Amino acid sequence: MTTSTTSTASSASAAFRVTRTTDRLDTLIAEVREAVGRGLPPDLTAYLVGERLAPHLGADDLLTPEQCESDSACYRQHLLHAEHDGSFSVVALVWLPGQGTSVHDHVSWCTTGVHEGEERERRYRLLPSPTTGTAARLVATGDVINAQGDVCGFAPPGDIHRVWNAGADRAISLHVYGADISRLGTSVRRVYELPADR
Repeated sequence: MTTSTTSTASSASAAFRVTRTTDRLDTLIAEVREAVGRGLPPDLTAYLVGERLAPHLGADDLLTPEQCESDSACYRQHLLHAEHDGSFSVVALVWLPGQGTSVHDHVSWCTTGVHEGEERERRYRLLPSPTTGTAARLVATGDVINAQGDVCGFAPPGDIHRVWNAGADRAISLHVYGADISRLGTSVRRVYELPADR
């Protein structure tokens, strides 16, 4: 068995609280370790990790009740595993209806899968400033509804998005990042405070 930790999204640098994990999660971590250990380019690694993640989504024995706990103030991050060499981390995000992220990008490749409920995602492309003195802006390139069992992966650049729970029920997603989230506290590299298509 491994241990996991939790924090709220609003306090990424807060101390994590240790909780227990499951045998299925341990199996998933071993499968992710094998995929990451191949040393492939980030986009291929994200794809391979998605293949490992998909069969576990929706399984009753994947997460403990503690790892499904939400926070009424904002979505909640449960750090399930951080690999000893910093090569990857596994995180569960729990979203109550209406909770979501700001527009952001990431410190590394990422693979996500919806374990419960449904998540909405809007993806963006950054348009540079056309002239001196004008601001760059974000243009929406796609809207995606990710239902239970759906998996997607991406790698910087081209990983700008925002995610939210537009449904009436709780949503839980698993995220595998190619970084040590226990050390960084977050997967977010940059939050965009630019004009954006909403």
